[in-house]
Amino acid sequence: MELARLRVRVRAVPGIYLPEHASFDVRLCVGAWASAIAFSQAVGWYIDTRDRLRVVRVSIVFQRLAVAASCVVFWLLATGRTVSDLKPWLLGVLSLFARVEKLCDIMNTISVERDWVVVVAMDGAEASEVLNAEMRRIDLICKLVGPFVIAMIDGFSTEIAIVVNFAMNILSIFVEYYAIERVYQMVPSLQAPKQPPAPAMDEQTSITNGSRVNRWSTKEFLLGTLRGSTRYFQHQVFLPSVALAILNFTVLSFSGRMVAYLLSVGYNSYHVAIARSASVAVEISATWVGPLLMARIGALRAGMWLLSWQTVALARAAGTFFVVKPEILAATALVAGTVLSRVGMWGFSLSAQILVREEVEPENRGAFSSTEASWHNTFELLSYATTIFFSRPEQFQWPVLMSFIAVFTSCNLFAAFVKERTKCFGGKGGERAEFGYETLP
Repeated sequence: MELARLRVRVRAVPGIYLPEHASFDVRLCVGAWASAIAFSQAVGWYIDTRDRLRVVRVSIVFQRLAVAASCVVFWLLATGRTVSDLKPWLLGVLSLFARVEKLCDIMNTISVERDWVVVVAMDGAEASEVLNAEMRRIDLICKLVGPFVIAMIDGFSTEIAIVVNFAMNILSIFVEYYAIERVYQMVPSLQAPKQPPAPAMDEQTSITNGSRVNRWSTKEFLLGTLRGSTRYFQHQVFLPSVALAILNFTVLSFSGRMVAYLLSVGYNSYHVAIARSASVAVEISATWVGPLLMARIGALRAGMWLLSWQTVALARAAGTFFVVKPEILAATALVAGTVLSRVGMWGFSLSAQILVREEVEPENRGAFSSTEASWHNTFELLSYATTIFFSRPEQFQWPVLMSFIAVFTSCNLFAAFVKERTKCFGGKGGERAEFGYETLP
């Protein structure tokens, strides 16, 4: 839906979207990610200490309401039914809604992918792989169909597109609210009480009206966050987790920054839509390629192969981008390499999630995953900083170069993890190393 949102912003506030990326789109995302970084630890604590159904329901309701409320504001801006003096305030409200939506998205993703899936799969690696792949496939199909439908409606009327988006989010509250309860009732193990998490922070306890009330001071919250981060860095699956997080430091995806660059060199919205559709189609294929590869050679080795594929694809794309002229041909080469790399990126994501889910203690899943999410958002925030600093289209080569360096670094970190685990990385083909839940060829 990003193209539709960009069009809404252009029409609602003239001059708000610039090819140089120093726009409201960037500021909105920066605010959302900054909130995610700051409050991820609190989200993790909430997930680890609250009933599973309640956590997911809270995330569903508040996320959808935040998006629906944003649609109302966008509709007011797009239709001009507000005075110009109120526009800065409305943009501030949008920024607040973006923060709420981002935190609820983190809560929902961690709860479902890192907790519910593990419980439903009964701690089985193979079942977990299948469930995760199917969920990712559904997610990517929605990402393909959703923007296409909204873009078609937006081509006819931006106002109608906003109304449709609003209606979809309101209706989805009831559908998701009911569906998640059905799953909860069908799987008795989801209803079992969670194991108490390891203390993440010192709590002050007071008695108020005969009841115990837990209070966190600012100092204790910061100390607890520091301790949670320390445990994250010391965990045995830190390397695959941080390798996955570093991949967010990229402009080589079809987000607003790369879209803005493509538009600046001669692409139009239909060209971008075709490229994005091709990218999502390739990403969907990764939900079959990844599990098949993991079933054959294990999650660890599959992750190495898939991440290497991404690194090689982007190396060729970035190299071509630097030497080919004119710009539109260089941009097309970059698009082709980015599309091909998505198989490796999403396939590696599946592999890394399997590794993390299998080895993170059940009572610390929320805390570990929320810390991981904060690093995901940190690297994504840094990637936005590159396009703010290198703001002109002719400077886009430097964010491209830094994105490739990030992928190369991620690949090397994961290679170090593979070497540590197998103890025979680079050895003879017939050597085998067994550990945990898989055997590597």
